[in-house]
Amino acid sequence: MSAKHGHFALSRRLLLGAGLAVAGGGQALADREPLKPPPALGPLPASWARAEAIALWPGAAPNGPFKAQPVPADFPPGFFRNVAQPSLHVFRPAKSNGKAVLIAPGGAYSFVVGTHEGAAVAEALAARGYTAFVLIYRLPGEGWSDFWNVPLQDAQRALRLVRANAKRFGFDPAQVAALGFSAGGHLIASLATEHAETLYAPRDAADALSARPAAVGLIYPVITLALPYANPQTRLSLLGPAPTEDLVARRSPQRHVSAETPPCFLTHALDDTAVPPENSMMMLEALRKAGVRAEAHFLEEGGHGFGLGSPNAPDGRWLDLFDLWLQRAVAG
Repeated sequence: MSAKHGHFALSRRLLLGAGLAVAGGGQALADREPLKPPPALGPLPASWARAEAIALWPGAAPNGPFKAQPVPADFPPGFFRNVAQPSLHVFRPAKSNGKAVLIAPGGAYSFVVGTHEGAAVAEALAARGYTAFVLIYRLPGEGWSDFWNVPLQDAQRALRLVRANAKRFGFDPAQVAALGFSAGGHLIASLATEHAETLYAPRDAADALSARPAAVGLIYPVITLALPYANPQTRLSLLGPAPTEDLVARRSPQRHVSAETPPCFLTHALDDTAVPPENSMMMLEALRKAGVRAEAHFLEEGGHGFGLGSPNAPDGRWLDLFDLWLQRAVAG
């Protein structure tokens, strides 16, 4: 990331931890008009308060007990921590296109970005006719046992719960996609490859439904948790300080792509220094080897954490491309 992203770039870099430099050549970008990314650190928009919230689990979430962690006084107000009860926040379109999208914001598994990777994306999808569900998932470092499974438990349950509510919200349960950003991209990639992994005892009828998304979008995703391309903070948060090689492999989604993995859309900036673009490249390679339909867009600039992107650069067009791709990938 560079100074062109302003205050958010610095804050996100500090929160994610030190990134890895990505080697590249070509003309320097310093003489170009700076990118204009959307605001990220402000409060949640009014639409967040209006969105229906659905508790993910009846009763206590699995793998308890939850243990609250200290939160700095100046922590951004739209970034979630201390998630004892994960939840879905529903953004309904004026007229449904018959499809839904489960959204997993990023945050290095240390927090969940509810603003530009959550509410803003949900608003944009709802404006296009999708019923959008923002997932505020549990964080591994907040007391849970087998903590490396906890976010994926929530993602599986969330996808099933979205399907269970299809009739009420007016979309086809077979046309539920999932979209993730950064560590949320890791979570959605894990859902795409490990949707059938048994991680919790069924709670109700929703758990009899499939957790396989019809298609997934991965935006500047963390994919591998192996060094040197893993984001250090994401790896630490999810696996702890000294993970075994088996655990690293188990939670590196590119290692588990198969013919059952749903179609995948990837977007990554080549100047991303927090999550190197090699993450998306290795996922694309694994998808192609498995014969899974895929589309990938590698951007010259954009850095990390750009959300909906800049209106004056290609990173601001990925949602248009994702929408067009999804309409074809999940036809109905």
